[in-house]
Amino acid sequence: MLAAAGDDLRVRQVGDELSISGLAGAVSAELPGSIRLRHLLHADPRLSGQEDDTAEAVRSAIGRPAERVAGTGRLIRLGPETGPAVVLRAELDGLPLTEQSGAAFASTSGVMHACGHDTHLAALVAVARALATGPELPCGVLILLQPREEAAPTGAGDVLADPAFVRHDVRAVIGVHVQPALPRGTVSAAPGAVNASCDELTITIRGRGGHAAYPQRADDPVLALAQTVVSLHHIVSRRVDPLDAAVLTVGRLDAGTASNVIPSVARGYATLRALDQGNRERLLRAVRDVVGHTAASYGCTGSLRVVDNEPALHNDPALALAVAPLIAELGLRPDATFRSCGSDDFAHYGTSVPSVMLFVGVDDGTPGAPGLHDARFVPPDDVVGELASAYLAGLVAATAKLDQREPTTSEERQSRG
Repeated sequence: MLAAAGDDLRVRQVGDELSISGLAGAVSAELPGSIRLRHLLHADPRLSGQEDDTAEAVRSAIGRPAERVAGTGRLIRLGPETGPAVVLRAELDGLPLTEQSGAAFASTSGVMHACGHDTHLAALVAVARALATGPELPCGVLILLQPREEAAPTGAGDVLADPAFVRHDVRAVIGVHVQPALPRGTVSAAPGAVNASCDELTITIRGRGGHAAYPQRADDPVLALAQTVVSLHHIVSRRVDPLDAAVLTVGRLDAGTASNVIPSVARGYATLRALDQGNRERLLRAVRDVVGHTAASYGCTGSLRVVDNEPALHNDPALALAVAPLIAELGLRPDATFRSCGSDDFAHYGTSVPSVMLFVGVDDGTPGAPGLHDARFVPPDDVVGELASAYLAGLVAATAKLDQREPTTSEERQSRG
């Protein structure tokens, strides 16, 4: 069973503790092959729920047998076959987006790795290959190739419920993600809430249709929806502490079939994000009130459908603090302040087991550079090595926590003689 954060995390240590400097050298030797794999994955991505080809390509590159999880996902266990395990997770899926990057390895299929998942997978392959041929591991290391991060229902919840995953006695989960809001060479491991919850909202306004020339004979749901959208964009500024983070965005409106017809139904589609659960609940109540009352003021009825996608992503404080000095030892700059209203289904792991998401900066200072989910977004190949370093830092910190010892840098080990 999964261990709760307060459970006993002790695990027998086998041999010497993991040497992060030794592992870094082994990973570095694997990077050329991993970068070639990155190009192949980027050129031929798969949508959520269709990732079998991607999963098999990654499994083959690691060179170990795998078991299925959550449909198209894969699990590959390294080290001891039984007992506690630390999970290293990467995402398999791309986005329905026509690439416009101009990269030599660009996708031409209308599906794109526009969120960096190809780089995450390549980095995880380098780490897995180094661990598979390296020193004896003190606990199991479970390589998780997770499906369906980009589309609801997302894959993390299904992974957690899958018996194939549960039987591995998972004690910690490590994730990494490229982040254009951070400068190159920076890895953020902030404790606490680092990503927002995400709820999908469908607003339906029903009125009375009619001829555009006789609006007095209709109850116009388009006008009611338009006013609802305007009203909704005030609730965050008036219902949430200005020092807290929350955002509501209406991204799509649907109504009508012709310019001279007042339709009977209009719909809006939005997302609501919040770092604090109390704000999340308060804002959802406010949205429901605004929809209902605004529609009624125009003689219409309004309803709200909420799809609860992801909770806020909380980094385990002990793991986050333990990772920082290891990031520095690998030549990267640790950061403990970055937070955003982005969301990731990695958040589900933190509800069951200590976990940490490490954000790896890719901003090189170029003005107007594309960001996540942009058809031009292609991180440079060098980022694969920095992502791999983040995975290593998370793994060493987690294995040390499993043994209830603080991880030590090379200098600290030497000082102890």
